Amino acid sequence: MSLDALFDPRSVAVVGASANPAKWGYWLAAGALAGRSRRTVHLVNQRGGHLDGVPFLPDLGSLATVPEQIVVAVPPRQVRPVVVEGLAAGARCFTVITSGGAGPEEERELASLVTSHGGRLLGPNCMGVVDTTTELRLSWGDFPAGAVGLVSQSGNLALEIGRLLARAGQGFSRFVSLGNQRDIDAADALDALIAHDATRVVAAYVEDFRDGRRLARTLAAAHAAGKPVLLLTLGRSEASGRAAASHTGALVSARAVVHAVCRDTGAILLESAGELVDTAVLLTAARHGQRQRQAQGQRQGQGQGQGPCLGRGRAAPGAAAGEASASDEAPASPEAPRIAVVGDSGGQGALAADALTARGLHVPVLDEATRAAVAAHLPGRGGCGNPVDLAGAGEADLRNYARITRALLDGGDTDATVLTGYFGDYATANPDQTREECEVAEELARAARKAGRLLVVHTMARDTPALAVLREHGVPVYERIEQAATALAHAARPAPATPYAPPGRVPPPSRPVADGGYESVRTLLRSHGLDFPTAEFVTTADEAADAARRTGYPLALKAMGLAHKTEAGGVALGITDETALRAAFARMRDTTGAARYAVEEMAVHPHSVELIAGVRYDPAFGPVAMVGLGGVTAELLADTALALAPLTPVRARELLLSLRHAPLLTGWRGAPAVDLDAAADALCALARAASEHPELTELEVNPLLVHPGGAVALDAHGVLT
Repeated sequence: MSLDALFDPRSVAVVGASANPAKWGYWLAAGALAGRSRRTVHLVNQRGGHLDGVPFLPDLGSLATVPEQIVVAVPPRQVRPVVVEGLAAGARCFTVITSGGAGPEEERELASLVTSHGGRLLGPNCMGVVDTTTELRLSWGDFPAGAVGLVSQSGNLALEIGRLLARAGQGFSRFVSLGNQRDIDAADALDALIAHDATRVVAAYVEDFRDGRRLARTLAAAHAAGKPVLLLTLGRSEASGRAAASHTGALVSARAVVHAVCRDTGAILLESAGELVDTAVLLTAARHGQRQRQAQGQRQGQGQGQGPCLGRGRAAPGAAAGEASASDEAPASPEAPRIAVVGDSGGQGALAADALTARGLHVPVLDEATRAAVAAHLPGRGGCGNPVDLAGAGEADLRNYARITRALLDGGDTDATVLTGYFGDYATANPDQTREECEVAEELARAARKAGRLLVVHTMARDTPALAVLREHGVPVYERIEQAATALAHAARPAPATPYAPPGRVPPPSRPVADGGYESVRTLLRSHGLDFPTAEFVTTADEAADAARRTGYPLALKAMGLAHKTEAGGVALGITDETALRAAFARMRDTTGAARYAVEEMAVHPHSVELIAGVRYDPAFGPVAMVGLGGVTAELLADTALALAPLTPVRARELLLSLRHAPLLTGWRGAPAVDLDAAADALCALARAASEHPELTELEVNPLLVHPGGAVALDAHGVLT
């Protein structure tokens, strides 16, 4: 069902309206009345009263017309009666500010009641909804108008983001407070923002992803539509508790899953409200410039044109998605955006270059023509590098800021320009320079718009007239260089390596396995085509000796029933004869107390690499496949890649090649490459088996030995629900 009635209702009724500014009902009523030139507004309070000349009616039955949206701000025990009354009157959209009952079950029943009548419910326990493009303000607090659409499960966080946006000269197109998501959820709200033309950048704070796979499809749809999505979520995980059960549990945290989904769908995962706002301001400017360029190109018959765009390359499937910091000493890749830096201080210019480079951006040597164009405006007409040091040129003539910046923007050998230092603060020290500094700010904005490249300003000034001019024209302005550098790095995040393809359908559950031990899991995985060494399972030393005669030496002895066999002394490798076997058996029995053991053929393959492969069931996203460098150092290396399961062979191969240590698989220093197709098939088999057995919250093969001739699983383990 469309959410038009939520964002642009023809009429609104606020039940629980108040004339007391200390109450929620006042803010909801006042906000509703602010849009009464566009829609009919009814205020309801059984005790009577009025606000801004509008009387409070005693109940919904007293309304002359049916309200398209009803905002419910009454005590919890009164919520259901109000909704029932509203449905009877013909209303079909409800925004419930207070909780919807005594607990989750009552709230679910309330949502079911609304949806069974063909309606929609936002909340309960939400902060409301705002659409600045339709004069709809049904929430507490101030929401500056702008181009950022926000979906949030936290009301106070939304207010913080709003204030930070306002300070940066930006604001909201729409705001949706999700509350308890009993009907309208994050995916519903995001879908509405994607389709909203006035929303240029989408932001979301989500704690409960609910149907994570549906949300992933929505994030991918936003990317396909050219709407950047900036995501905040909680960083908590239970990895430390799961680590005792399997390596997979330690390596596949809830945050890591969201990270992988963002990578694959093109969303940007961020750390804080400030980082979100910094990135949103830059992306909003880029999209605004792009639209202007497109419109100009269409008017001139030049097609769509190109606006400011920093994404030059495509992300590898396992590449990080969203977390850049000053400690990320990431060398710039050949596809990294090229940034020109110009400053009126050599120190600030150099630090800006360092900050950009640390975040994986490229500060290249400028072309000869660009250097000449810049040098023409520098004192002594000397040469210049990147960063460009104005060396007093700006103080000599403020318009040199615009001339030199224009030369960098027009040069064509960089994708964006950062102006760092003092600009914007001249009028603070000398008010007589206010007009000229503002004119230079206009010239800077025009130069960026004409060049179709992004200009970013870092300045020690704050809230001066020249900065206001820059912001009015969509030029991002930052108080700290690390803000500018981080925002540029996020805006330059490469597109996914391949368009998002939803993972295969999770198959219906198969007959549950008896336990998660090696013997049961081995049988399960072999039935899905995964190769294991020949093995027999025994309980005594004599049985082990008999099995060894059939298996042949050398062999491995493993104690069953242990999560981490190696650490517990439950693995002996390279046993060459019966005497050594019996000694290992006795030692292992004394050490582990195990009742059952595997006598297994030693798998020895030249030029092999040990991987870890696992699947963990995530409550929101379902089965999640993981592959990484394995063996006993799996957690130490933490070189992993994740994707939603089941996998296709192509997707599995992409994950393998995205690992930091992928050169070990493709032939390092003259070694032959491993059989990547066999390794990918093994991952697919594991993911398929886990998808068919939801009773296994974790399923792991470690190590998975991949070599030029194939792939063989040397150990496996599962964790039952």
